[in-house]
Amino acid sequence: MAHNSFGNAFSITTFGESHGEALGVIIDGVESNFPIDEAALQREMDRRRPGANPAGTTRSETDKLSILSGVYEGHTTGAPIAMILSSTNQRSSDYEHLRNVFRPGHADWTYYKKWGNRDIRGGGRSSGRETSARVAAGALAKQLLEKRGIAVFGGTVQVGPIVAQERDWAHVDPILTCPDREAAGRMVALIEQVKGEKDSIGGVIECRATGLPVGLGEPAFDKIEAVLGHAVLSIGAVKGIQFGDGFGAASMRGSAFNDQRTSEGFLSNHSGGMLGGISSGQDLVLQAAIKPTSSIARAQQTVNKENETVSLTIEGRHDPCICARAVVVVEAMVAITLIDLYYTAFGRDA
Repeated sequence: MAHNSFGNAFSITTFGESHGEALGVIIDGVESNFPIDEAALQREMDRRRPGANPAGTTRSETDKLSILSGVYEGHTTGAPIAMILSSTNQRSSDYEHLRNVFRPGHADWTYYKKWGNRDIRGGGRSSGRETSARVAAGALAKQLLEKRGIAVFGGTVQVGPIVAQERDWAHVDPILTCPDREAAGRMVALIEQVKGEKDSIGGVIECRATGLPVGLGEPAFDKIEAVLGHAVLSIGAVKGIQFGDGFGAASMRGSAFNDQRTSEGFLSNHSGGMLGGISSGQDLVLQAAIKPTSSIARAQQTVNKENETVSLTIEGRHDPCICARAVVVVEAMVAITLIDLYYTAFGRDA
C-alpha cells in the first residue's frame, strides 16, 4: 500500500480498514503540555458517526475514541499521539457477493489492477470510514488552532440544484449544517426523495477559517491553496475545489476581482483569504464539490474478474448524500493543514 501520511510539522498517519477491528491515527509533532479536551474530541467524532444523522446511513457505530499514547494527565507530552476507534457494527457478509465483481464508481477495479488484491469488505482502505481517523486528528488540530484564535467551520451549501443563498453561520440547520435554514429544508426533502428512488445525490460543502495571521503558505509549490487542495482532494468523495470566487473568477475583470485595500483594510475577499499563495489575514473560504454516493440500490452495469459484463445491485446501508457527514471531514483536513502551516511559519511556541 502506498503513502498513508500527510503533513510535515504536524503530521498524521491513518491506519485500518472499513470492516477491520479498528481504525486509527498517529499524530506527530504536537507541542508538549497542551491540555486536551477529550469531550470535545468525541463531539467531533459524533458529528461524523454512522447512524447519528437522519440524512445518512442507518448503520450505527459508536465511534468511541480512545487515546493510547502521547498524553499524560490530560496534557500532551510531545510524543506521538495514537488514537483508535474500534469497529462494532460490521456486516462483512453484505459484501461477499462482490468478491468477483467490481462496484461502479468505487475503487474496487483500480485497487485490484494496481495491487492484484483488494479488501471486499466495504472497500477496506478505500472506504469513507477511513475518514473517521482524519476527524480525530482534525478535532485535535481545531483545539490547537483555537488556542491561537483561529476557528474552522463549514456546512453544506448545495445539494443537487438547490443552492444556499444565506450564510448565517450562527444558526445552521442540525442535519446538513447548512447556513441557510430555508434552503436546508428543501435539501433534506430532496435527499429523502432521492433515497426513495434508490439513488444518491451530490452537493457542495463550504469551509471557512477565521482569525488567520498573515504569512501561512509559501510562494511557490507550497502555496496555501496548493496544500489545502492536496488535503481536501485527498478525501475520497471530493471531486473539485475552489477558493474564494473560484471558477467564477474566469468571467470577471481584474477591476472587479482584485481585493483592493485601504488604510482600514481590504474592501473585498474574492481570493478567499490568500494572495500569492500566502494567507492575507482575511477569512479563508473554500468550497468542495462532493460526488453522489457510489453505492446505490439500482441495477448498474459493471464487469467481473473475467471482464464479463454483469448487472449489479448494491445492498447494504449507505448514505443517500455524503454531505451530511462529510462537513466535519472537510473541516478536519482544513484544520490539520492550517496547524501544520502555522507550526512551519511560527513554531510551536507562538
